[in-house]
Amino acid sequence: MKETMVVVKRGNHIESTHAGSIAVVDRHGNLLYGLGDITRMTFTRSALKPVQAIPVLQSGAAERFLMTDKEIAICCGSHNGEEQHTQVVNSMLFRIGLQEGNLQCGAHPPYNHTHYLEMVRKQVEPSAIHNNCSGKHAGMLALAVHLESDIDTYHHLEHPVQRKVVEALAELAEFPEDQMMIGIDGCGVPNFGIPLDKLALVFAKFANPENVQHHSLRQTIKRLTHAMVQHPEMISGTNDFCTELIKVGDRRVLAKGGAEGVYCLGLIEKGIGIAIKVEDGNWRSATPVAVEVLKQLGELTPQQERALQSFHLPVITSRKGEAVGSIEPVFQLRAGNTNIIQ
Repeated sequence: MKETMVVVKRGNHIESTHAGSIAVVDRHGNLLYGLGDITRMTFTRSALKPVQAIPVLQSGAAERFLMTDKEIAICCGSHNGEEQHTQVVNSMLFRIGLQEGNLQCGAHPPYNHTHYLEMVRKQVEPSAIHNNCSGKHAGMLALAVHLESDIDTYHHLEHPVQRKVVEALAELAEFPEDQMMIGIDGCGVPNFGIPLDKLALVFAKFANPENVQHHSLRQTIKRLTHAMVQHPEMISGTNDFCTELIKVGDRRVLAKGGAEGVYCLGLIEKGIGIAIKVEDGNWRSATPVAVEVLKQLGELTPQQERALQSFHLPVITSRKGEAVGSIEPVFQLRAGNTNIIQ
């Protein structure tokens, strides 16, 4: 049962609506707040990237190839293809002993429009290094080399790299692999669908992994979280939501979005995880919902709320730049299990 989360107004009139579901859980999996169908099976999309980076660290590959925190962060990020991002990925590939051609993610133009226009001016074609997932793929290549497995098929479901990813996800989500949905993400690697509240649980454990059973996994999660909040520019990029939210949140909020209206948050130290799914997959409503959730949970100061206003209450403009409408969150989280499907 999805519920309306956001209205899109033209003038004072509602033109469109976006419905969805939200799960807020603690690190033990207890439901704190929710909206809609919190057990909705949901593809994790790029919100999975911190989990996909776990075996890169836990296996010893990151240590072997002397990965910095900035490089670990970009393994978890969906970067904008700026020069600051491509330089980091190229540095990783150089130390692994591989090249851009080994990346199996495919090419797309940089998300950063200014950088893309500069490439057009210079007649430079976008390549795999500009793919928002190239950091994740570089990390997977490092793991493939470390495991002495085939580097050409690291993106296949049956490859040891992907087997380690799904094992890490099953452990953190406390959800069996044979019940997961399996699909292929836009960058060509397997992606997995789990209940929305289990995805929130994953981020609750990233926010505070103290109840994670294995010591090596706890330490791995701590380093991943540290890298992400210390280098938010690697998670998305200049003026982008993930990066700005981590910075404005004084690095107490872990933030990672995914395609099709998936957005996940972790409240550092508190061990609270938040998973959002916009039913129609429209990204324009995901950021207002994410900020509104933090506001309703009392996690934003007035100053932080003002700093995030352009993401919280986006203004719709005409081609001349005149304000003609707005995008507004309209939901109210409900505590515990009240009126929430399970």
